[in-house]
Amino acid sequence: MGKIKLKGTKTFGKVLLVILLILIIIIGICVGIGIWYVNDKLGKVNYVEIASSEIEVTEGVKEKMAGYRTIAIFGVDSRSNELVTGTRSDCIILAVINEKSKEVKLASVYRDTYLELTGRSLDKVTHAYAYGGAALAMSTLNTNLDLNITEFVTVNFESVVDIVNAVGGISINITNEELKYINGYIDEINNVTKNSASHITKAGTQTLNGVQALAYGRIRYTAGGDYKRTERMRDVMMAVVNKAKRMSVGQLNKLADTLLPKIYTNINSGEIISLIPQLVGYKITDSTGWPYNTKGATINGVWYGPPITLESNVKELHEKVYGQTGYEPSQKVKEISAKIVKKTGYN
Repeated sequence: MGKIKLKGTKTFGKVLLVILLILIIIIGICVGIGIWYVNDKLGKVNYVEIASSEIEVTEGVKEKMAGYRTIAIFGVDSRSNELVTGTRSDCIILAVINEKSKEVKLASVYRDTYLELTGRSLDKVTHAYAYGGAALAMSTLNTNLDLNITEFVTVNFESVVDIVNAVGGISINITNEELKYINGYIDEINNVTKNSASHITKAGTQTLNGVQALAYGRIRYTAGGDYKRTERMRDVMMAVVNKAKRMSVGQLNKLADTLLPKIYTNINSGEIISLIPQLVGYKITDSTGWPYNTKGATINGVWYGPPITLESNVKELHEKVYGQTGYEPSQKVKEISAKIVKKTGYN
């Protein structure tokens, strides 16, 4: 598989946006224009084929997940200018589509979560993408969370700046605590992206441009740390989607031209086009972070975020996000959960 290079960037790797790509852009482009035009647009996407044999799914889970389509969104640390492998996934978001109700729920998996990387050892989930790209990252999510993920979208942090600017900015409430940190991030992002966005001078609800919105999503030193940062990423995503819903076909066309070449995915144009008749009724109904119960642990001098316990957190995920009341985690999840308890002592 050939390597896909991007223009040099500094570390970060945040949100963007299979939700916008599939649920918004394609709908807008299709209105009155035609499938041939969509094919042309989707030809701009960096597509890769991943064999099903490369993605591990625990036996019996596929049947349990019938009726749901879960797409993994990876925002990668792009210091090495790579979207394929060798880079950590700073942002992991599960886009969970209920194919019957047309509801979409977003679940962020915290990057430092202590899980078993498929075929390897216990480690931060963010490292799965670095070691084995999207295939290993999806396999790790599947075997630890009892999921059947076979589709992914990967983006780099520059996309956040471009897409927020393309929708004309987003409305975000900046707290006094966030105000203390956001301008330092703005300066850093301006330097990396060669922009000149101004500082935020006051707290309160205001319209942020791309650099400012990215800076907001990067803040991690307020109360809540990385967990709150992940929440901010989802807030940016939701604000972009809501803004894009009100855009004209012409504006969405421009947005697509900006965004699509920066996306790396195994969802081909035929699969996306086949979804079009269903997409009009889709709506995002919930956004959450996972694991629900976690506690920091230092192991061999490295900080991790183990779930307490993996088994109970997986059960809660399936009940809250997938509506599976009384869900019983697989034996595989129970085994990994026991390994984490043994390693950390947290039970």
